[in-house]
Amino acid sequence: MRILLLFSLLLCLLSCDKEPSHLKSGTWRATLEVQDGEQLPFIFVAKEGGALVIHNAEERILVDEITIYGDSIKIQMPVFEGYFLGRFRESGKEIMGDFIKPSLDRVVPFTMTYGENQPRFEGWENGPGIHAVTGRWETVFSPDNIEDRYEAIGIFRQQGTRVTGTFRTTTGDYRYLEGSRNGKELRLSTFDGAHAFLFKGTVSKDSINGFFYSGNHWKEPFRAKRNDAYQLPDAKNLTFIKEGYDGFDFSFPDESGKNVSLSDKRFQDKVVLVQIMGSWCPNCLEESQFYVNYLNENPTTDLEIVGLAFEYAPTQEKAFASIKRLKDRLGVSYPILLAQYGTEDKKLANEKLPMLNHVLSYPTTIFIDKKGEVRRIHTGFNGKATGTKYDEFSSEFKIFVQSLLDER
Repeated sequence: MRILLLFSLLLCLLSCDKEPSHLKSGTWRATLEVQDGEQLPFIFVAKEGGALVIHNAEERILVDEITIYGDSIKIQMPVFEGYFLGRFRESGKEIMGDFIKPSLDRVVPFTMTYGENQPRFEGWENGPGIHAVTGRWETVFSPDNIEDRYEAIGIFRQQGTRVTGTFRTTTGDYRYLEGSRNGKELRLSTFDGAHAFLFKGTVSKDSINGFFYSGNHWKEPFRAKRNDAYQLPDAKNLTFIKEGYDGFDFSFPDESGKNVSLSDKRFQDKVVLVQIMGSWCPNCLEESQFYVNYLNENPTTDLEIVGLAFEYAPTQEKAFASIKRLKDRLGVSYPILLAQYGTEDKKLANEKLPMLNHVLSYPTTIFIDKKGEVRRIHTGFNGKATGTKYDEFSSEFKIFVQSLLDER
């Protein structure tokens, strides 16, 4: 019944002949319904002319594909396939509907409310609490589950009741988190079109205990303790070529159906970066933008980048459409091949790339020198939300790539 209602609403949106309404310019507060009756909030600002900008701490995401017919609205996220489908209420000052990710068959109810000066988290006026959370926190997610357990670092900044920061894991970061302190209680959230994350925790002097919600399909506990000296394993030591293999190779189709291989002439006698990624992955998107900027700022014929996309889109056609959308939006000039579609399962990715000990993370980048030898494999990508860690990565990346280019 829910699917039929969604289909009817979409049909109305696409074919209704009513005079279009408009999205009121100014500040809107959106909430997604996750588990346990919790609300995942974020703020966006609607601009004159029909676009809107989502705010997550320092991050700004421009959304410019908005279609309105009568009392119905569709907001299509840039790059990612997810979209909001809803209807206006209360004289255009409220929108209710669902956030939909078709390939994953996920539907999350939402409400959007118009009004200036709306806080991200409502009803949090009791002060920042005794102990500020500014600093680094040694964190374990799913601490009592051996299979799901993993480590992270919480990096937070608190000013008054406002808290920003992120969690770094061995596979990347949890994007730009923003939230509030209310005495002992901490709330952080982010929404970027792919990730819909909510963290709620109870803070003491040296610990934070709470839960992590991803959309309305995943929930897990976490424990954190203050530890400014804590470090994650080196991202360059997590993925490697297994014994018995001479090196790295691939052969996957491009958008024309032609198989592309590392042994092709275009890659010979050049430094090659192989990016294991997915068009659905925000960390991959940020890494791709980093590579685009690097190539624009450092033009050379001695460097090639090639992406191997592992897509959850159900068909090859839709997978290539997602890849094209990513390339067009970011201005990606390097080829992105389709390594897998129908699932992003890393176990299947391991089968496609058997020379690797594992595919631990999307993204992962393999650095290959001019002689075809693997010189480094970097697991994950820590983006700008990680602050100094991103700066360190950026500097080290440029120095290392230049050293490979300088070799003869």
